[in-house]
Amino acid sequence: MGSLCFLAGSLPFYADWAGTVWTNVTFFVGSIFFTLAALIQLVLSGRRPPRGDTNRADRADWWAAAIQFAGTLLFNVSTLGALLAAIARPDAVGVGWRPDAWGSAAFLISSALGVAATRERERLWDRDARTWHGTGLNMLGSIAFGVSAVAAYVVPSTGDLVSERWTNLGTAIGAICFFTAAVLSRREIPATDSALRVPGQR
Repeated sequence: MGSLCFLAGSLPFYADWAGTVWTNVTFFVGSIFFTLAALIQLVLSGRRPPRGDTNRADRADWWAAAIQFAGTLLFNVSTLGALLAAIARPDAVGVGWRPDAWGSAAFLISSALGVAATRERERLWDRDARTWHGTGLNMLGSIAFGVSAVAAYVVPSTGDLVSERWTNLGTAIGAICFFTAAVLSRREIPATDSALRVPGQR
């Protein structure tokens, strides 16, 4: 859901249809979904903070999740700031969310650690916690968000973005990569023995 929100917000025709305020609402809601997903990955998946006896794969895996969570919090801050600015002055030139450089950097570091964990996935607490299609797509998405953040830099002498086209395109490509990785990483919950028993049997 977070990826779909960022994809929608990056599309010029959606921004024209929704208007400045609601486009920024879309980004902010998307960032909340990102944070909830990152929190689930970090806290509810059986991980524990690395200790002295933690192997290299699990250590990289945990730090990837922790840094990703921090990155999503940075996106919460930047999208909320953009939303409040849009509400205050919806007609101001340049009002609107632009990719957060620090959040994008956190995503890049997290993705690199995820790749490192995947290289030794047989040593992970859960061998299926990392897959090459998931970490590869997340890395591509993080790179695209990084490109978007660079393109969103405002040139002081002109007040214009380096490239508005690449700002939107990088965000859209990143969102598509994150969405695809999430869909491909979904796993069915295995049925328990009790769920398979015929009523009346022991």
